[in-house]
Amino acid sequence: MAFPHRPDAPELPDFSMLKRLARDQLIYLLEQLPGKKDLFIEADLMSPLDRIANVSILKQHEVDKLYKVENKPAVSSSEQLCFLVRPRIKNMRYVASLVNADKLAGRTRKYKVIFSPQKFHACEMVLEEEGVYGDVSCDEWAFSLLPLDVDLLSMELPEFFRDYFLEGDQRWINTVAQALHLLSTLYGPFPNCYGIGRCTKMSYELWRKLEEEEDGETKGRRPEIGHVFLLDRDVDFVTALCSQVVYEGLVDDTFRVKCGSVDFGPEVTSSDRSLKVLLNAEDKVFNEIRNEHFSNVFGFLSQKARNLQAQYDRRRGMDIKQMKNFVSQELKGLKQEHRLLSVHIGACESIMKKKTKQDFQELIKTEHALLEGFNIRESTSYIEEHIDRQGSPIESLRLMCLLSITENGLIPKDYRSLKTQYLQSYGPEHLLTFSNLRRAGLLTEQAPGDTLTAVESKVSKLVTDKAAGKITDAFSSLAKRSNFRAISKKLNLIPRVDGEYDLKVPRDMAYVFSGAYVPLSCRLIEQVLERRSWQGLDEVVRLLNCNELAFTDVTKEDKASSESLRLIMVVFLGGCTFSEISALRFLGREKGYRFIFLTTAVTNSARLMEAMSEVKA
Repeated sequence: MAFPHRPDAPELPDFSMLKRLARDQLIYLLEQLPGKKDLFIEADLMSPLDRIANVSILKQHEVDKLYKVENKPAVSSSEQLCFLVRPRIKNMRYVASLVNADKLAGRTRKYKVIFSPQKFHACEMVLEEEGVYGDVSCDEWAFSLLPLDVDLLSMELPEFFRDYFLEGDQRWINTVAQALHLLSTLYGPFPNCYGIGRCTKMSYELWRKLEEEEDGETKGRRPEIGHVFLLDRDVDFVTALCSQVVYEGLVDDTFRVKCGSVDFGPEVTSSDRSLKVLLNAEDKVFNEIRNEHFSNVFGFLSQKARNLQAQYDRRRGMDIKQMKNFVSQELKGLKQEHRLLSVHIGACESIMKKKTKQDFQELIKTEHALLEGFNIRESTSYIEEHIDRQGSPIESLRLMCLLSITENGLIPKDYRSLKTQYLQSYGPEHLLTFSNLRRAGLLTEQAPGDTLTAVESKVSKLVTDKAAGKITDAFSSLAKRSNFRAISKKLNLIPRVDGEYDLKVPRDMAYVFSGAYVPLSCRLIEQVLERRSWQGLDEVVRLLNCNELAFTDVTKEDKASSESLRLIMVVFLGGCTFSEISALRFLGREKGYRFIFLTTAVTNSARLMEAMSEVKA
């Protein structure tokens, strides 16, 4: 039922080293303010910090009180203040206001700002403008890799997506390059690299520069990770916009997994308290169902409950010695498993309730129709109805984006009509959101004459050179065309199924979307790994608008062991979803690979839409 790894699957590297490094570096920075100090932490950094150094570790290094960086004045009596923040301008204004308030009150204290993952010149400029640059010491905590699980590393930079793919801001590229550099320093060089996307290309080139500058560090080391595949989120928006149906994805869509853990409310725990649960391979129950299609999960959990009961019942016929062994060796484990089991059964029931309420079947049917290109009018009516009923505004946006990308943009009439209905239903303040979605290529309008029929496109190939100039002009304005249908055909993303698709025994990666669609990102990775290059995929690369942006960099494999060549790290810039992770875990088991995932943050359709939205929920 669960996905056992093949006996010949390669071992994963030990990523706990990354946690130790981050912890040691943070402690070193805190020790630079000897004596008692108060620590101000930005909200975004609280969860990641908790996974690295808990409160007792901070206390050991003379951190007295902890405060959240907020917009209200701080009431700290300590003589030394330390700020642990992301490099954001509003944080600098906050620090400056504290320092200036102290100056007015005639108070002298020591101030230290620790930027994570790096400091930006703009931040120091703000401190200078505010007249406090001389009073504050600045440092950086280069903490950019948080191991969320044995095979999942996150940079915990959810803002990466908006900053780069909407604003075109390249400041995080250095952070990505530094993270890759750290990994190759710790785990040996990467003999084979493949990538696609503009952000990927820039990050890769910068990382290569870092490697050259520190030449010799990884020379002669044996590679532990044989292949690295880098991918921009905008190469495949479709997968990220789909509703997730594997268990881990559904938990994320329903309850929001934050930094590897989830808060289950009273409706799951059936008590009046919430419960914070860490979702990783250590949770034995979760580990067996995380990659499963939701339709299989209940059956699995009830079977597990029966097995547990049978193990408890064994104690009935025991003598004293056996009973003693049972209590000392097995009971604790059984109780732990029992507790986890009831949590996941509660989560499943809660998901079922929510999904029945929003008529999930109907929603999935519409999504599948959009992916396959059938009944577009019916799907459009479904979206209109969703808007008119004032269903969740984020959900309506997501469906409109899915329609737009799968159809290569909306026809002007539909675009105007959907946009008008949306603004009337949810309010005119969403107007800027539409402009953002358009800029990012998520929700676009076809230019007149865009939808060429098969005959017209054949004719346009025969047009003389004189007219060709005009045609190229027309096409350059469509730089962000998604070409999803053509790509889907080329890569066979919609499996042809005879009879029912058996979700219990999946035959391909499409099972993560109920057998309707193979994630484009995962198919690309599969194809490139098979060929060990982009050869033969030129047409796909062209359709993805990535002509100059797909690369292969393969070194001679004399040092790489056959084991390391079956270990593949996939780097998602702009976020990856749990569905993609499950699909690649499945592919790994089929082909005898193991995948490691590195992402700027774990994302899902709602997070993508919120990042683009100008209306804060």
